[in-house]
Parts: sequence; structure tokens; C-alpha cells
Amino acid sequence: MSKKARKKATEPQPELKPLATPEPAQYNFFFLPQDIDAQPADERDLHDLMKLWRHGRATKSIWQAISDGYVALFSLVVLGAMVGNVIYEAQGSQAGCESTACLTAKTLLPTATTFACWGLSLAVSGLFGPILASAAEGSWLMAAPVSRRILLRGRLIAPVVLAGVISFAVTCLVGGLSGLSWALAAVAGGGAGVGAAALMALAGAVQSTERTRLIRTVQAACSFAAVAVLALVVCVAAGWLSVPLPEPAQLGIAQVAAMVVGAVGLVAAMGVALRRLDDIRSARLLSGGSLVAGMQGAMFALDFGLVRDILVERNAVKKGYVRSTQGRGLGVMALIWRDFERLFRSPKQFIPLLVSLFVPYAADALGAGQLNPFLSGMALMIAIIPFMGSLRVLSRTGGLARSFPFATTALRTALMAVPTALALVWAAAATPAFVGISSAGVERPVPLAVMASLAVALAGMLAGVRWVTAKKVDFNAPMMATESGAVPPTLIFNIFRGFDVVAVVTAPLILNWGPSWSLGLAALVFVLVRGTFNMDDMKAQSEQLKREQEEAKARTAQPKKRRAPVRTGR
Repeated sequence: MSKKARKKATEPQPELKPLATPEPAQYNFFFLPQDIDAQPADERDLHDLMKLWRHGRATKSIWQAISDGYVALFSLVVLGAMVGNVIYEAQGSQAGCESTACLTAKTLLPTATTFACWGLSLAVSGLFGPILASAAEGSWLMAAPVSRRILLRGRLIAPVVLAGVISFAVTCLVGGLSGLSWALAAVAGGGAGVGAAALMALAGAVQSTERTRLIRTVQAACSFAAVAVLALVVCVAAGWLSVPLPEPAQLGIAQVAAMVVGAVGLVAAMGVALRRLDDIRSARLLSGGSLVAGMQGAMFALDFGLVRDILVERNAVKKGYVRSTQGRGLGVMALIWRDFERLFRSPKQFIPLLVSLFVPYAADALGAGQLNPFLSGMALMIAIIPFMGSLRVLSRTGGLARSFPFATTALRTALMAVPTALALVWAAAATPAFVGISSAGVERPVPLAVMASLAVALAGMLAGVRWVTAKKVDFNAPMMATESGAVPPTLIFNIFRGFDVVAVVTAPLILNWGPSWSLGLAALVFVLVRGTFNMDDMKAQSEQLKREQEEAKARTAQPKKRRAPVRTGR
């Protein structure tokens, strides 16, 4: 044993103290004894407590709240004055118009708007609920053993009132702009508002049964009626039909009757919906809440493409399955064949395309022939976007696009083949509208009309490609200072994405420069949107070329190993 070890062994060891007993932890809750009965909880108290936790932490002072309220009120007054002035001027200009087109538009446009508001209300109700709840409410309030009727009553009343108010405002605005008197416009708006509220309440009553066939049937009927009334207006304005128009007094009586019927239906549907609030499943409530939360996040970034992606995913999940088929072709032809197959999987996509074909004829018949190319191009852009699902996926998923042995230009050109074919068919069907089918439109020779229709079709298709293939907002880029804080410049440009292409390509047609200029601009835009000058691809190719050069240089710099001589024996 060493000296150091003997010295350490002879030293006195410190006395070990016993461990202290830990004090019992103090908790803010306790368990009820078994012999005490549980007291029923009040739904209003639970809801108020959750509302306090969510909205009870104020971050603004009273002066900031007053300032925001003043700005909102001032903006509302200014906007209302502008709208009122426009309506007043429109009524003054329409008062002296006694032609058949003016009288037909004045009489039937509020009716078409009423049907459109009803169909849109049912579409929104089928998309979101109309009754919905957030994830926090679903995990706490909806899981508690309390009655859901009091908790969900406000969730039912809010969409019903909102649908009625928006439909009333839109129909009154259209009626005032078409030349109706204030009284008739208010009556038409009242019928539209009460009917929309009644249909929204009906959707709330059907939500507990989860049977959507009735709602979809009524929605399709309202949409078809709106399109039919608009087609009737166009046909009368073009002189193709002669329809006896009702008197203003008769129109007012019909609107009052619709309002009364809508009020009776609203009361009946609200009664049924309130009784069935306890029967709605939590999964059905939370699905609408999650959809609203996802769309709010997309709207904050002004990414309307992401909003559409969320809706497409929801429809795919709701459908749940798809029948697989065998592919055909080799190379890019296989991608084109898959796009062609998708046309028959969703026949509903052709309905907006057919409706967009109605726009050039309506613009020509109503005397808006000068703006016909721009309006028709925008309508075609909105209608052709659903046919670009593959292009959207490969544009937003770089890893999947790089897995194909094709360049970006080849991929985009192949995926634009089917939408281009549809645009060409649309151009052939819309050519008579650009020739000039009414005396109020712009007349063109047949060759120029064919070129103009082709230019408008290409403008709408290329605008759809621009809208689908746009990049995400880069929040790492230099920001632009605004009153709302730092904002990326691309966030603002997202609003005009796609519409800028329509404006550029159709500008020569609007300025009467000739359709050849529009076709030349369409060819230039095609070169840009197909990714010919894609900076990301060019940067990746340059980096790969630089890496290969460095590897080759490293191989040439290494000294060659000399082989040892091989000795051979005799």
C-alpha cells in the first residue's frame, strides 16, 4: 500500500446524515369523495370560462381600440358614400333607357342574383358545416357531459344571419345598379336575404343526419336557375328571343311573396335545426373548424392556391377512393395520358368551363365588346385551373419533379397539353362572339375573329399556368415597410397573379391594335411560364457542372501509382 493510500485510510470519515423526508406537494385541485353526488355543470358557465381564456387577455389600450373603431367607421362611411353615388348615377342613366335590353336587365338581373346567392349559400354551408367548432372546443366542451344545444345555438344563428345580410346587400346593389327604384331593390334584397337565411337553416337541420343529397339538389337547381336567367337576359338583349316582361308592381308582389315564403321556411327550419343540435357528431363539427383554421392561415399569406389545395384535399378525403387504371405511353406521353384520364374522373370540372363560354356572348350582347377579351380571359382562367392538378403538384413538390428524367421545360410543356387542347376547343366555340352576334358588340371579320378568340383562349390558359406554378412567398427576402408591418413584396403580387397575364395578352385587342400582337405576346409568355429561364434550374445546373469540374480536376491532380514489376520464373 502506498503512503497516499495509507494516509487516506487513517483519516476520519464524515458522518452521514439521514435524508430529509420530502414535504407533500401542494396541488390546486382535489378529488371529490365517493359519497358526494356530482353537481350538473352549467353550459353557459363553461362557455364563458373558455371565452375568457381565449379573449380575456387584452393587448390593446382603450385609445388604440377607439382609434381602430374610428378608422373602421370612417372607412365604412366613405365606402357607403361611394357605393351610393355609383347607384344614384346608374339609376339616373338607366331611367332614360327604354330599350328591350335595358328593361330585361333591369327586370331579370336581381332575380338571377337572388338564385346565385341561394346557390352560393348552400355551397358554403356544405363546405364548412354550417355549424362548426374549433379543436379546443371539441376536446373540452364537446367532450364534456353537457348539453350541446346551448353551446351550438350561437354557431347556428351566426351563419344564418350572415348569409341573409350578405345576400340582401348584394341583391340590393345589383338591383340599384340595374336601374330599379330603391323600394323595389330593397324588396328584392329582402327576398334574397330571407331565402338565403332559410336555406342556411335548412342546411343546419340536415347536418345532423349527414345526408347531403337534398342540399346538393337544391344547390344545383338554384345554380341552374341563375345561369338560365342570365342566358335569357343575353338572348333578349341580342334579339334572339322576345319575352313579355312583368310590370314593376307585379315584380314587387312576387318578391314580397318570396319573402313571406322564405320567412315561414326560416322559422320552420330553425326550429328543426335547434332541436337537432344535440345529434351532431363531434367529428362533423371539428372537420369544419379545422378547415376554417387552415384556410385562415392560407388567407393570411394571400396564397389562394393553398386555399384551393386544402379544398381539393378535403374533397379527396371525402370521396375516399379512386379506381386505379393502367397507364399508357412512354416518356412524357405517359403524363399526358394521365391528365387525359383525370378528365373523366371529375366531370364536374366541365361545368365552370361551360359557364365561362357564356361570358363572351354575354359581354357582346350587353354592349361590353371592348372589354370582352379581358373578361372572357379571366373567366377562362378561373375555369381551367381545376384541369392543372398535375402541374400544381409537380410545381410545388420539387423532389417529385426531380425524380422524373425530364427537364422542367419538358415537364411543364407536357402537363400543359390537355389544358391547351381544352382552350382550343373553347376558342372554336367562342369565335361567333368575337365575330359580333349583336348590334351592340364589336364586329370583326371572320379571320380576325378566329385569331382574337385564339388569343383570348391562350391568355386564359397561360394565366392559369402562371397562377398554378407561382412560387411560395419567401419571408426571408427583404421586406417592404407598410402600416401593417413588414410585408414581403411577393405577398402583394400574389393578388394579381394570373390576371397580369390576361391583361398583358389581351391589351392589344382592347386597344384595337390587332390580334397578331396578342398572339405574339402569348408566345412570349409561353416561353416564360414553361420555365425556359428558370433561375433555380439554371443555378442547380451550374452547381452540378462546377462540382463535376472539381471532381475531374481532383482526379487529374492525383499522382498515378506505379505498378510493381512482375517477376516471372523460368
